[in-house]
Amino acid sequence: MSLIAVVDLGIGNLANVRKALGGVVTSDPYEIEKAEKLVLPGVGNFGAVMERLEPLRGVILDAINEGKPFLGICLGLQLLFEGSEESPGRPGLGVFRGNVVRFQGVRTPHIGWNQLWKRKDCPLFEGIKDGAYFYFVHSYYAEPGEEEIIAGVTDYESKGRKVVFTSAVCRENVYAVQFHPEKSGRNGLTVMRNFRGL
Repeated sequence: MSLIAVVDLGIGNLANVRKALGGVVTSDPYEIEKAEKLVLPGVGNFGAVMERLEPLRGVILDAINEGKPFLGICLGLQLLFEGSEESPGRPGLGVFRGNVVRFQGVRTPHIGWNQLWKRKDCPLFEGIKDGAYFYFVHSYYAEPGEEEIIAGVTDYESKGRKVVFTSAVCRENVYAVQFHPEKSGRNGLTVMRNFRGL
């Protein structure tokens, strides 16, 4: 089985991610470099987490550029973009064009179970029905600059208003989801298993 490195930024509970995926939880650049797949789970403030990630920026971007399968989870999806309204002036990893914006006119955070509507074929969602439910907790979402990377969207309705936001992206070896697969029951385990099998 290929070695999966779950990047440890000292925040959030990574035990469930590791339990679902196997691999090692690490912030050691050498461990990350020798891994065959990378997972970047994230919770918290965009700028603060990006600051913690700075020493690992090079090794993570190298892994992505080498074609290693990469999975971003929640904030880990947002960090792949150029920046966020949450932390003006703090650049993200810039793997994808586009920015992260705050929900407007609806209750925040968006928390609980919601549906994923597929926008294109993505290996992560093999065996997942269109409209399947996943578990979300977030106040910001990505607005990709490239339509073709959007793998799934979710409708969030609150206060009589609906926001349709990007909830999954994929391009080549890079995959990312706004929901928490490790908290999403059987559907989440299927997503994790699909990533493990890439």
